[in-house]
Amino acid sequence: MKPTNAELKILSIDIGGSNIKGSVLNEKGELTMDYEKIPTPYPASPESVLNAIKTLVKAFPPHDRISVGFPGYVKDGVVKTAPNLDTSLWKDVDFAKKLEETLGKKAQVVNDADMQGLGVVNGKGLELVITLGTGFGTAWLKNGDLMPHLEFSHQPFNKFKSYDKYIGESALAKEGLKKWNKRMEKVFEVLKTVFNYDYLYIGGGNSNKLTFKLDKNMKIVTNADGIKGGARLWVKPETPQPAPVTV
Repeated sequence: MKPTNAELKILSIDIGGSNIKGSVLNEKGELTMDYEKIPTPYPASPESVLNAIKTLVKAFPPHDRISVGFPGYVKDGVVKTAPNLDTSLWKDVDFAKKLEETLGKKAQVVNDADMQGLGVVNGKGLELVITLGTGFGTAWLKNGDLMPHLEFSHQPFNKFKSYDKYIGESALAKEGLKKWNKRMEKVFEVLKTVFNYDYLYIGGGNSNKLTFKLDKNMKIVTNADGIKGGARLWVKPETPQPAPVTV
């Protein structure tokens, strides 16, 4: 018997350059267990990442579906780029299919920022989600619906080849916290101009390293918040029905 939406349990995995994180969610995106993680293997080939996921979820409770946020461009479950894991190892890998074969459940794989976006937005207006981690991720949503994914992080910035190079983990380690924050202030000015967002959410492991005051329509969110987006890949939130008109 197929589970109903009210019974659905979703294994939600976030693959990062440093760690692979996971939990099991209910249909509302609520965690049914503690959020756990395991180091991302190196080299991070599809096979080694699958093995790491198997190790991570070995003691997890039963689940019906799988949602994965992946650090790269993903189309219909097939990885096209993996800049922080090694694109040469991942290009054109049908990772959704491999997960289904390995774990025995239906799987969806999307960009990690996209999945985080689904987990944190309010669903009103134009909302931008960015992740500050090994690289720089972006997701763009309108009234709660994902817009076509843009690999904005690979756009050139000033004399740098990409935003990843300008504000990613390696830039933070090389330049130090103070200079990195100055760079982030410049990036936020660009994002305001380019996207004209109503609200901006900031996630990823380096989001808590921001030292300057954020605008009122900007908010730092946690990885645990973002992983909740795994439920939204399988269960659409109900659209509120208008109240009946009385005459």
